[in-house]
Amino acid sequence: MAVLPVRRFGRTELPMPLLSLGGMRFQQSWSDLPADRISADSQANLLQILERAAALGFHHVETARHYGSSERQLGALLQRVPDPERILQTKVPPQADAAAFEAELATSLERLGVERVDLLAIHGLNLPEHLDQTLRPGGCLEVVRRWQAQGRVGSVGFSTHGPLPLILEAIASDAFDYVNLHWYFIRQDNLPAIEAAQAHDMGVFVISPTDKGGHLHSPSPRLLELCAPLHPIVFNDLFCLSAPGVHTISVGAATPADLERHMDAVALLPQAEALLPPIQGRLERARLEALGPDWLATWQMGLPPWQETPGEINLPVLLWLHNLVQAWDLQSYARARYGLLGGGSHWFPGANADALDQAVSEAELRQALAASPWVDRIPDLLRELRRLVGGVPFSASARGANQPAEGPWPRGNLLGSPTARG
Repeated sequence: MAVLPVRRFGRTELPMPLLSLGGMRFQQSWSDLPADRISADSQANLLQILERAAALGFHHVETARHYGSSERQLGALLQRVPDPERILQTKVPPQADAAAFEAELATSLERLGVERVDLLAIHGLNLPEHLDQTLRPGGCLEVVRRWQAQGRVGSVGFSTHGPLPLILEAIASDAFDYVNLHWYFIRQDNLPAIEAAQAHDMGVFVISPTDKGGHLHSPSPRLLELCAPLHPIVFNDLFCLSAPGVHTISVGAATPADLERHMDAVALLPQAEALLPPIQGRLERARLEALGPDWLATWQMGLPPWQETPGEINLPVLLWLHNLVQAWDLQSYARARYGLLGGGSHWFPGANADALDQAVSEAELRQALAASPWVDRIPDLLRELRRLVGGVPFSASARGANQPAEGPWPRGNLLGSPTARG
């Protein structure tokens, strides 16, 4: 039976497996259910996932305080699946009140039924105030340092859905041992953060490459064709794992079978240098044919930040979604992201295009787009995107498999990730 290779997880010195078991999709509910409301079927499924994961070498198990029932469900089963190599991680969001943060941290360990976690992430450093709440005197990090001194927390990191400058600031503080961030084929703008983390000898954990990387669990026929002979999941895994500085990627398993395709990717990793370029070339040609070189070179120019756009319409994100739909038919992914705009708080700020032609006139939008070379085209592109993927709102508190959403994208790249200035 294949067992996952490991990589040194930066200065944590932990032997991190290439694939990590994410604790979001196996949860029964987004509510923090009491134990008597967790079903036997849900626990039986999780037991099978944990057993299969341990057998394959998924020794890193990560969850979060606000992944609904995930922590409680894990806590009830960890002792039934002993794994002497297990690396246990949870994530707790920062708060203005450090005592409230500490209470949440205590609840996490209580739910997990453990005295210690190997890794703790400050969850969701998405805004400058989150970083300030963490680092300032008397802030959340002081709580963590005390727990580390007591032997209750191992290494400390942060997870982020925020803009690149904020991620770089957090890394530059040298307060963290590792980072959980978004980076995959359709979104490569956080590469400077990975490079900065390398310079600080930090562990790098890629968040949700399958779901947030394009709903690759349910790929379009177009994407399947372009990625052949690999499945899109395998292609994206290889892309992420072959990048310098990346140590592990998350596998959010809802069933034990969800682990297997990722194992296929690991088996092919020695061949990544030969396998990836032809597929990347086909994807890039398809994007060029669908969108044209002029659009791809200039679509981000002159876009106002969402805070300065009528109706707070997030033009960088919406036009990026337009590009993904037109180039690779990522409609399922775009539908979920579009639906989160307007209800995603700091995880996914700004609004979608539903307000166009209602609360926001085309004239108002055009005025905001005065610096864009595509001012005459963008209103119709937004209408077309709305027609294709609109009409399915996702709330910030009940996203299902789409929680938590990505936050703003700070800058563009070859694949057209949007520029967010908020």
